[in-house]
Amino acid sequence: MTDTSPELPASDDGKIEEPRLWRDNGWTARVIKNDDDEGWAVAMFKDGEVEPALVGPWTMGRDKKNPKPLDTAAFNTLVKTASEVLRRHEQHMHAMLHKSVFVNADAGRIEVVLDIVPDEDDPYATLSARDEYGEQLAAVRVAPNFKLTPSSASAWIEGGFRRPT
Repeated sequence: MTDTSPELPASDDGKIEEPRLWRDNGWTARVIKNDDDEGWAVAMFKDGEVEPALVGPWTMGRDKKNPKPLDTAAFNTLVKTASEVLRRHEQHMHAMLHKSVFVNADAGRIEVVLDIVPDEDDPYATLSARDEYGEQLAAVRVAPNFKLTPSSASAWIEGGFRRPT
């Protein structure tokens, strides 16, 4: 993709409404040339981010050469779509980094939670247990690749909450 739009101009309120550049409410839309074909694309950036949250095809104008200009309705639709993409990404990351299982033990129903901390230098995870009232029973640090399953949780509980090897 080739960015043919000008650099972001300074603006008092941050709002820009140009045919190929639109900024408002924490988002910037840039219409860019698609190097792969004769068409155009639009990239949506959340303020403060270097990488776009969304890149998609953009409609050609009437002359079939230049892009259709951005407008309020198109910008609002792009913001909604890009926000949803970010929301789904965050939900996916949360699901990957936070897992839990429930185990029926002698002490009652116990929730075992694995929270992974994907630190670049020292990734780790915390394995914790809570009783049915939310009271923490134990917490230990484990490897970030620890596999939390009902059987591994039961074994940890039965082993007196000692750090799994």
